[in-house]
Amino acid sequence: MAKFSPLMIAPPAIFIAIAGLFLAGMHRDNPDDLPSAYEGRDAPEVQMVGLEGLDEFSDADLRDGELKLVNFWASWCGPCRAEHPTLMQLQSEGIPVYGVNYKDQPGNAVDFLEELGNPFAKGGADENGKMALNWGVYGVPETYVIDGDGKVVMRIAGPLVQRELNERVRPVLDAQN
Repeated sequence: MAKFSPLMIAPPAIFIAIAGLFLAGMHRDNPDDLPSAYEGRDAPEVQMVGLEGLDEFSDADLRDGELKLVNFWASWCGPCRAEHPTLMQLQSEGIPVYGVNYKDQPGNAVDFLEELGNPFAKGGADENGKMALNWGVYGVPETYVIDGDGKVVMRIAGPLVQRELNERVRPVLDAQN
């Protein structure tokens, strides 16, 4: 008969611990919701170059007393096309959306906006991705709700489609106004 050793318990205990972590991760309120280090803090620095058809925005524009959204997008991004009607809707409602074109060819970005319409009150291009990196962008599209003091209120990773607008963003917009 084999002698009992505490090492015999280690593999099943490790398995149970890892399984518990996976289960806990699967039962978050919104598994698509990625945390943002900036929520409740000042928005990071604005660093971009001009893009034809858009007036650039600055750090001061983020602190002008008005609620706004900052949207990172690209012409090569399929989900950016899916969220575009929602951005156009926000523009028609008078909610300023500032666009940051991410690692894109300027001509392609301009063509994208000419084809689908320009929802951006202001914007520019982040040619090398430095601004996106500083903001903690995982990938485009990504949208940040910024309050009038320039603080990040919310981050939406992925396309801002109608469901996201109604369930997550609209309550924040209503509370801020």
